[in-house]
Formats: sequence, structure tokens, C-alpha cells
Amino acid sequence: MNKISVFCIAFFLMSVSAFSQTKINAIKVGDHIDITINKMFFTSYRYSKFEKYPYFYPVNAPSGSSVTSMRNGIWPHHSSLFFGCDDLNGGNFWNKELQGGQIISKREEILENNGARVVIENDCEWERPDAASPIRDKRRITITAPSKEMFQIDFEISLEMLIDVNIDKTNHSLFSARMDPALSVENGGTMIDANGAQGEKENFGKPSPWMDCYGKRGSKIEGMAIMQHPSSSWYPAAWFTRDYGFMSPTPLYWPTDSVATHIKKGEVLQFTYRVLVHSGTHETAKIAEEFKKFEAENHPGIVLKNSRLD
Repeated sequence: MNKISVFCIAFFLMSVSAFSQTKINAIKVGDHIDITINKMFFTSYRYSKFEKYPYFYPVNAPSGSSVTSMRNGIWPHHSSLFFGCDDLNGGNFWNKELQGGQIISKREEILENNGARVVIENDCEWERPDAASPIRDKRRITITAPSKEMFQIDFEISLEMLIDVNIDKTNHSLFSARMDPALSVENGGTMIDANGAQGEKENFGKPSPWMDCYGKRGSKIEGMAIMQHPSSSWYPAAWFTRDYGFMSPTPLYWPTDSVATHIKKGEVLQFTYRVLVHSGTHETAKIAEEFKKFEAENHPGIVLKNSRLD
């Protein structure tokens, strides 16, 4: 083996070793938590009382550019990467005025920091004036970096029904992402599910454990995949997709009676999602293989302590 080959192998091993010592940092700044990966800004988890709900923005790819977008000219209420719901007991916890309903953060705590991962807990109450609060939720957010070409957000949420809940048929519901328009199908990007169905025409309304959306910006291809863990309620949910760059795994647009989804007081819904922000295509990023790893993991859900129903 010549000296050049030895040098290349040594450099590669050093690079892998360096990234295996990744340092992820979280810091509270006012009404948000900023997260960096090896000193590169990755995302902010935002929970302002002047917003409808907590959300992540930006969500930066390894290139440093966000794969998500905010306040688009078309459907400006889509806030990057978020969890919400409208048409719930007469309230709207998705868009329009704040008085219609808000998901309000009551507690944010950084549990693990300055190591190979960051773990955040967040307690929220779903509120609107002159109405009983229908839901309280607890979230656990775990941020890691599997490689220098992939960053990961695990978003776990448990929702406790404080009263009987009625959700009219709606496409505005649960975990959702609004992509950067440059990565959308309309602008030459790809949105593909686990079954190989591509674009809104093929994957709208189809159940799938994951969806990936990516495209080319400048000289780089990058995107974001959302996965549902099998332990999640209603798994595998059908996807509400739009070629302009929206994707959301939700059964609430397809209720059993075609009218509404009914959830009894005291019931708890559990969802575990994995978000992979990656360089390359779904094939080069090995999204299908990543899902197999995720599927095999144990995610028992978040225990809701001090239940309002106790």
C-alpha cells in the first residue's frame, strides 16, 4: 500500500472519529431554545406566547441552509416543523387568530446537554378563552447527529384528553412540515414514500411509515424525511401531501364515519416521530434502512405524571 493510500485511510478514520465525538449544545434564549451541532446552528425550538403553537425553525441541513420555510405567500400559517390541529371542539389550534385556540408552553426543560445528544421536555396546554381546555400534552425532543451528512430529531408526544374531544374532518392536523419551496416537487424536487409512490398524485391519502422530500439547491441535494414509529396511535397513518412542499401523517382527514374523530375524556394518544435532515437522495441517505433501525427501537411513550384526571 503506497503512502498516499495510507494517508487517505488515516484521514478518513480521523474524520469519522472526530464526528463520533460530536458535541450538541442547547441554550435557552428568551422564548426559544437554540441547538448547535459542533458549533453549527441547527435549529431553534420556539414557544412564544404570540404564536399558535411551538415549532422548530429553521431546520438547517448539513449545508447550513434550512430545509423548511416560514410565512410562505401561499398558506402562510404553515410554521416550518410543528404539531397542531384545527376544528377541535369548536376551536382552532392550527391557524387564524390566537383567540381561536393556542397550544401554550407551560414548562421547557433541557434534560441533557453538551454531549452526543440534547434532550428537551416541554409541557403544553391547549387553551382558548371561555372554553374548557381539551388537551394537555407532554413532549420529549431528542436531537442527535448520526453522521456529518444527517441530523436527527426524535419528537415524542403524549396527549391527554381532559374532556370529550370531537375533531371534525380536517387536513390541518398533527405533525406537519412545510418544506423550503426550492426543494418541493413543483420546483423539481422529489417527495417519495416507503412504497415508492412519488408526488401528491401518487402518495396523497396513502398509509406509509415514512415520507421523504428533497431537492437540489445550487450544487447540493438535501431534504428531510419524517418517520412514524409503530408504537404511535393510528400507525401507519395516511399522508396529507402537497406538491408545493407540505407533508403530514394524519388520519384525521379520513375519519371512520367520514365526518369526525371522537376521543373520550381520559384517553391518551401517543405519537413518536423521527425527523432526518439529510444530504443526498432517499437512496444515498439510506432512508429505508434508517427506518428499519427506528422500527426496531423501543419507544414506550411518555408517562404523563400528575394527570389532571387523577
